Amino acid sequence: MAEHPVPRSTSTLTLSDDELATELLTLRDCLRWASSEFHLAGLFYGHGTDSPWDEAVALTLGALHLPWSVDPAVLDARLLTMERLRIVALVRARIESRRPLPYLLGEAFFAGLPFDVDERVLIPRSPIAELVEQGFATWFPEEPPARVLDLCTGSGCIGIATALHLPTCEVDLADVSQDALAVARRNITRHDVGDRVRAVAADLFAGLAGRRYDLIVANPPYVDARDLATMPAEFRHEPTLALGAGRDGLDIVRRILREAREHLSDGGVLIVEVGNSDRHLEAAFPEVPFLWLDFERGGQGVFALTADELDAHAASFA
Repeated sequence: MAEHPVPRSTSTLTLSDDELATELLTLRDCLRWASSEFHLAGLFYGHGTDSPWDEAVALTLGALHLPWSVDPAVLDARLLTMERLRIVALVRARIESRRPLPYLLGEAFFAGLPFDVDERVLIPRSPIAELVEQGFATWFPEEPPARVLDLCTGSGCIGIATALHLPTCEVDLADVSQDALAVARRNITRHDVGDRVRAVAADLFAGLAGRRYDLIVANPPYVDARDLATMPAEFRHEPTLALGAGRDGLDIVRRILREAREHLSDGGVLIVEVGNSDRHLEAAFPEVPFLWLDFERGGQGVFALTADELDAHAASFA
């Protein structure tokens, strides 16, 4: 989406922080003002919100440490001066730096759970959250998977949320980035799952020798070269290592398809997100029966393959 900078004269951001804090008295005032400013600034959304209003709600509630389920009566509560100044500062930073809001707040939600995030990791937004919330019941209707691998884990959100929704499973969080693993370990501590979840330094499956899993879930880099070059400014704050994957976005996915079976138990399942590189994957492997998943809350480009299907098409992945 193209950005459309707005002349400063049309925006109340020309006022000082103190002047704005004097004018904005209630939470409702802050919401209305922030939404208007975001609309005027032509921001790009896609890190948990999809409109100026939703972004304003996320920012103000996050700044005040209030839950999304807060009583609407709070909208007309008068805010402290320091609270209004905090909101004003965040709105300024969101517009002027184009940093995604979760980085400014230091927190993002995935599968209904809060996770620490910063520029060392992608901001959680995968539709795989729905599968986590359902306990991957489509593939494990009777007993949950005993061992799970969250490959290219980033913040650890998929694996940690899985451990919390399936309290009997053990989970490995694997990533090649030590910076990402530092964030993942922080989230392991935050959610107190260190007895069942561990972070592992691994270049995909290298570093996981001898380990097998009932479920492997991967949200790897999958952005193709064209999309990477034309991304909005907000996405350029995220680590390039976690986004780009070659000309067609499949450099990492090809390796996963080739190597996953060695680490998947008989009867196991591989689930991988490839986003809008799904068309490239279908073109590269037309004979493979990828099961493309549908999501109630939107999202695309997530496929599942069973261990048997990986066996049957091993020659295609070689």
